[in-house]
Amino acid sequence: EDVAEGQHLFDPGHQLRPSDLGLIKSIAVDTVEVFQRPTVSVIPTGEELVQSDPKPGEIIETNGQTVSQYVERWGGEPTYRDVVTDDEEALATAIECDLDHDLLVTTGGSSVGERDLLPAVVEELGEVVVHGVALKPGHPVAFGRIEDTPILMLPGYPVATIVNAVQLLRPALKRLAHLPATAPPTTEARLDRKIASEIGTRSFVRVTLDTDGDDPTATPTRASGSGVLSSVALSDGWVVVPEDTEGFDAGRTVAVEHWEWSQ
Repeated sequence: EDVAEGQHLFDPGHQLRPSDLGLIKSIAVDTVEVFQRPTVSVIPTGEELVQSDPKPGEIIETNGQTVSQYVERWGGEPTYRDVVTDDEEALATAIECDLDHDLLVTTGGSSVGERDLLPAVVEELGEVVVHGVALKPGHPVAFGRIEDTPILMLPGYPVATIVNAVQLLRPALKRLAHLPATAPPTTEARLDRKIASEIGTRSFVRVTLDTDGDDPTATPTRASGSGVLSSVALSDGWVVVPEDTEGFDAGRTVAVEHWEWSQ
């Protein structure tokens, strides 16, 4: 009375849920063919980074840990590596050791400063396809390929890392995992303060939401620097200002993206 003989149940690409697995087991099917979770090597870089007890001039490493947890949430299987210092030989060795992964992700060292060595290292080992995108925060991101392995080089500022991860790493992982790249949920809200943005750059403005009344309001966070991690962790989402728009005026209704709650 449940499943008819010859009945079609699931199409290829369907993400199996607990109830699906129960149904499959109930018809005495022991195994199903599935796509493997993509393997992702996450390599934090920077001579100033430590895992705990920072001394003067040192910073606790958070980008690699954060990215690794997002990789797992978005369908990948992360390998969180130890911090690699800003040395070309050390960076090349760390990258070459993980070319058996489906994707490499590095954090830090992707800009154009004296210690930003990763693009040059990747160019030496393979090729850099893109270096720099019109996102704020997150401009100095880079993408390359070494042999058959793609590598995404995320910037070192924590907020820029997260923006780039959501916009670039998440859809790449979904494609590798054969999962649908669904859009994050949104809330329509009225801005209670003006948002300024630079023409030619797509901006991601962190906001907090007040939904107590009938008219939800969005308040841009005061701390907007790309190094202020709390401005993401303590926000309710962000408002995306398109590259052809010079900000939004106060009172405008905007869509607040709850990217943190999306799988």
